[in-house]
Amino acid sequence: MTQSGGPASPSSQRWMKLAVVGSAGLVIAGGLAFYYASKGNRPDASADNIVVTIKDGTCTPNAITVPAGRSTFTIVNSSDRALEWEILDGVMVVEERENIVPGFSQTLQAKLKAGDYEITCGLLNSPRGTLHVTPSAEADAEAAKPALMAYLGPLAEFQVFLAMQANALVKGVQALDEAIKAGDIEKAREAYQKARAPYKQIEPMADLFADLHNAIDPVADYLEKREEDPGFTGFHRIEYGLYSANNLDGLAPVSARLLADVTALKDRLRGLRIPPEQIAKGAARLLSATAETTIIVGEEHYAKTDLADIEANLAGVSRMMALLKPVATPAAPQVVADIDSRMADADSALKALRGPDGYPPFDSVDAESRKSFAQRVQALAQAIGKLNAAVGLE
Repeated sequence: MTQSGGPASPSSQRWMKLAVVGSAGLVIAGGLAFYYASKGNRPDASADNIVVTIKDGTCTPNAITVPAGRSTFTIVNSSDRALEWEILDGVMVVEERENIVPGFSQTLQAKLKAGDYEITCGLLNSPRGTLHVTPSAEADAEAAKPALMAYLGPLAEFQVFLAMQANALVKGVQALDEAIKAGDIEKAREAYQKARAPYKQIEPMADLFADLHNAIDPVADYLEKREEDPGFTGFHRIEYGLYSANNLDGLAPVSARLLADVTALKDRLRGLRIPPEQIAKGAARLLSATAETTIIVGEEHYAKTDLADIEANLAGVSRMMALLKPVATPAAPQVVADIDSRMADADSALKALRGPDGYPPFDSVDAESRKSFAQRVQALAQAIGKLNAAVGLE
């Protein structure tokens, strides 16, 4: 045994030497890690990254030119003191990075408008560099996109339009309900046509409420038992009685429920908070469905008045686009012009189907004419579908 205070054994000496060597290695490794970390924090300049090195109170480069829009800067501190780097517009700080320690770097992104700026280069009394921002198509397009505040007026007008049409819908269904209760089938048929128009004008928003939409306007094609299905309610159930069965039997409770449902719809629309992107989105969705289904196979299977429904749909969409046009045109003039052109094309195709006594029964329109009309409506739907992205709403 080795006595306390005696010389260490050869084995102990070897372990002590290894411990010292290991400790020294850790110190060296830590130093190397720090060195390479600081070196690694100095990225190379690229098209997407401007590297600015600060040393001895100067910036390298000292004069920078970038296009308007978003630019990335990496600031490398090669001085012996901590520093901050700023982009200045006169006396106003546009962007900055603080406390960049010696040997390290920090990165910042700045969204810059065209113009001339200054950059700081270390100490407060160091000469400043210059940053020249040139105009760019990307920045001009971004600047042209309307702010959300710009949609407040159109949205308020749209709410008024919805309220007016919803009121007209309720009054129209009231007249229909009264005619049915009075047993006057001719008056009920007239009231039916008048009540349909306001509903079809606000359909892009009405169908946001699935429960009411499926009660107000279900088509027998989508119900298991078709006309005999308990879910066959609303407008088309009344249409079936007026134009297929040619009697008013059993329609009084149907019209009473329809009146309750459209009144509920009016109340919901009054409280609906519509985001600006929903206007074009709803219009494009409705027109696409109209082109793919309504124009091809029809929905007014008994009255054959689909063309009048489609006319009301187009009138509602036209109103929606007119409200957006003043805000959208500066940002997306070509998209707006395309919508106007497609709208005129669809209207023209619809008017071509109208005769001296009004629209003909839908089943008298030949398949080729339906196909041509559907293509025009689908083209309009696609044009409207591009609007939100073009004005920065997606």
